[in-house]
Amino acid sequence: MKIAIFSDIHANLEALEAVLADAEAQNCDSYICLGDVVGYNADPAACLEKVRGMGCPVVKGNHDQDCGHDTSLEMMNPVAAEALRWTREQLDPDQRTWLARLRMVRQVHDFTIVHSTLDQPNSWNYVTNKFDAMANFSYQVTPVCFYGHTHVPRVFLRDSRVQEIPAESITLEHGSKYFINTGSVGQPRDGDWRASYCIYNLDQHEVNFRRIEYDLKTAQKKILAAGLPESLAERIEHGR
Repeated sequence: MKIAIFSDIHANLEALEAVLADAEAQNCDSYICLGDVVGYNADPAACLEKVRGMGCPVVKGNHDQDCGHDTSLEMMNPVAAEALRWTREQLDPDQRTWLARLRMVRQVHDFTIVHSTLDQPNSWNYVTNKFDAMANFSYQVTPVCFYGHTHVPRVFLRDSRVQEIPAESITLEHGSKYFINTGSVGQPRDGDWRASYCIYNLDQHEVNFRRIEYDLKTAQKKILAAGLPESLAERIEHGR
């Protein structure tokens, strides 16, 4: 079985469609979304409906939380807050309720999925180094957990110690634990503008990272046409 696992779509329909097309070409059997379906980019409703229509496991991201509820945005980054206010206006009550009801953590097959961390999933903490990962491993009961939130592909391994290994194609070793960030579909932040996602081959115990080009110019034009901050159109071009 081959599972396409993706995160942080952030309303980038062009990137999402490119990832799904590539996953189909790679003969993936099923799909998993690690949250932040909405926020930042110009197609929140279309991306939400596409993911919801797939009927795949989805966990809640912080932007999903903020769009699903009328939480205050005063403490948020001004650009993100402006995009979230706009996004709330684009979604109907049923769509916002769907976001609000998403679970924080799920177990699928013999692995776990979460948007941020397992120790405090609703605090939206970031795992960016091995010291952050140590706390997560204490709560990880399955050998593998996939997460998102940082928009940067990463693999943390715990065997005799906790270490970060290259986010490339990896073979999972029995007796070790892995905390794997798939990167972002709609707004990568590792300097590579291409959409990022993973394919988990359960039969071969392999995780393969993939980077996919998409129609960047169209996504940028939509952001500007929607009246969203120009910086959002610029950052998807630079992968920052």
